[in-house]
Amino acid sequence: MTKPLAASKKVMKNYLSELLTEEPITQETAKHELDNRAHSSVVENQRLETLLKNVNAEIEVNESVAISQKNSGEQAKHKTIKGVEESLSTPLVTHKSTGNIVSKSKKAYRQGDFQALFFNVGGLTIAVPLIELGGIHKIEKTTSLMGKPDWFKGVMLYRDEKINVVDTALWVMPEKCDEKLKSSLNYQYVIMLSDSVWGLSAENLVDTVVLQQDEVKWLDLPSKRPWLAGLVKKKMCALLDVEALIQLLSDGSGINQLD
Repeated sequence: MTKPLAASKKVMKNYLSELLTEEPITQETAKHELDNRAHSSVVENQRLETLLKNVNAEIEVNESVAISQKNSGEQAKHKTIKGVEESLSTPLVTHKSTGNIVSKSKKAYRQGDFQALFFNVGGLTIAVPLIELGGIHKIEKTTSLMGKPDWFKGVMLYRDEKINVVDTALWVMPEKCDEKLKSSLNYQYVIMLSDSVWGLSAENLVDTVVLQQDEVKWLDLPSKRPWLAGLVKKKMCALLDVEALIQLLSDGSGINQLD
């Protein structure tokens, strides 16, 4: 996952640089404003560096666990990453695997503090647990397919892989997606869901935050919104249940088809 994350870091730095020259600067205050903007750029770049390092480290840990589980027996996996596997013991269930979705209350990140990545779409902030994040790619050209739902943005080729890209705004808040909102969307990234072929389009990455259990209003009981793991109280944003979301997307279900 190092290359796509490195590419994402470069894209974000270029984006920040473009913002610095977006507005005209008067001659009288040019030096002062440039100094302030340069300082802000350094601070923001440092923040993004930390964000991407955290994401990269977490994904590498998850990949190490998966590789160890695949290539080694129970004894071998406890030799190298015993401490890590104790916290990541709950297996991920995607549309590539079989069986029922793991109960929300039994998920690995329900044990103690956990990290989540926050990203923005159409003014809405969404969070995804880092343990269920499959990677971050710069969004490229997508090819639409006949007979797919409106929220299916298209298939994006990344190396030799085909990624099903979701128009996140259309899926999460279809009732608010009028022409004005659609035309204002500026998708820059694809947030991969676990080890599936599904990716959510995102306008920008906000930050990674360590959340405590009591900072989330958990939705453990069955509901019409199985894709929703809970609500982050202070930020008033949705925390995704990635496994449930993958199943809904694979079934072609929109957010309102469960009512």
